[in-house]
Amino acid sequence: MADRTPPLDVEELRGLVEGGEIDTVVLAFTDMQGRLQGKRFAAPYFLSDVLDGGSEGCNYLLAVDVDLNTVEGYQMSSWERGYGDFAMHGDTATLRRVPWNPGTALLTADLAWHDGSPVAASPRQILQRQLARLAERGWGACVGTELEFMVFQDTYEQAWDGGYRGLTPANQYNVDYSILGTGRVEPLLRRIRNEMAAAGMTVESAKGECNLGQHEIAFRYADALTTCDQHALYKTGAKEIAAQEGQALTFMAKYDEREGNSCHIHLSLRDDSGAAVLADEAGEYGMSPLMRHFLAGQLAALREFTLLYAPNINSYKRFRPGSFAPTAVAWGPDNRTCALRVVGHGHGHRLENRVPGGDVNPYLAVAGMIAAGLHGIDHQLEPPEACTGNAYKSDAAHVPATLREAAGLWEDSSLARDAFGTEVVDHYLNMARVEQRAYDTAVTDWERYRSFERM
Repeated sequence: MADRTPPLDVEELRGLVEGGEIDTVVLAFTDMQGRLQGKRFAAPYFLSDVLDGGSEGCNYLLAVDVDLNTVEGYQMSSWERGYGDFAMHGDTATLRRVPWNPGTALLTADLAWHDGSPVAASPRQILQRQLARLAERGWGACVGTELEFMVFQDTYEQAWDGGYRGLTPANQYNVDYSILGTGRVEPLLRRIRNEMAAAGMTVESAKGECNLGQHEIAFRYADALTTCDQHALYKTGAKEIAAQEGQALTFMAKYDEREGNSCHIHLSLRDDSGAAVLADEAGEYGMSPLMRHFLAGQLAALREFTLLYAPNINSYKRFRPGSFAPTAVAWGPDNRTCALRVVGHGHGHRLENRVPGGDVNPYLAVAGMIAAGLHGIDHQLEPPEACTGNAYKSDAAHVPATLREAAGLWEDSSLARDAFGTEVVDHYLNMARVEQRAYDTAVTDWERYRSFERM
């Protein structure tokens, strides 16, 4: 089903290297936090040694905290194991130019141990295993991600040096759908749109959002793996382009007390002929029986899988009533107050998961949605009645309110262990515990302002 034609094929790359247009090739994989990690190679060396032979990287890159500090609790990588290497092997279907870095191409890598076995905790390979489960049934997943960010007129260095206080947003009022508002930021947005298109992505649109300086650039849906590969590159590229323009942007889920950055994930299934298997115009709300089961699986697993959708302490501060971020484990047709929204029609009929924020790792979130849907199909689950009103006021179960709650649900989930395996569950449970411990020991500005004089 998936068209994995690369934006740049290997023979084209050889010609560009010989002609002096490409001098650098990046080989990168996506880490637990959704960031690109890897190496830059001189292009001739990449072609002669790395393209076929791969390269190595320290295996601690999937066993550290967000600051790249070594931490305890990971079985795959530790001081006791000597912090050895794993291999990075490029997927040539992902080869592309990186227009915002002159003379540069990029290749996304999969990870393997020295015996050739895959690294189970690698996010891209977690998704690939769930896609293989779909493929066994003759299905493939089409996915689109809607990733919001906030733009500031300050540089990243100025933001850091100022403790991220007093930053100047690119817009000073709500510019949701405002053409004037997006026009104020168009030089940056235009660069991002055009240079992502030149990197092989299909850009659909850009629009303003509700928070100050908040915007969204949307890309055309693709097969699940391609969308997640592009999502990871887009986040890195957008930050690099902003830095080149003397600005900064953030995808953090909740920057301030106003609206957070969401990352709504749209998913549909296709069979080998390309037909939409979730759609049935004769069904209630246009859903086929298969879609009903798939949707019911999302609801059944949502609380246990929230760690995959909301992986950080900050993620949970989005979930507030009236915020357009969900609080209720509920579904509804075209209802933005629900965690799951059924939207579109005909070939475009799909599910939208509104739980993830801008900090989500797309590979993990999409893998979670597929695993949840297959659970619903395998057990012929049926969804509850649709919510057609305000889900914030419903009596539905609540989306986990903290990382601690989500981690406990993930730890106790037999569904997660069946779908992903104990190694993966324990690995990402430890990631959550590391993040929670770091937060629990931190003293915040809020505490100082509240307590320094008045307590």
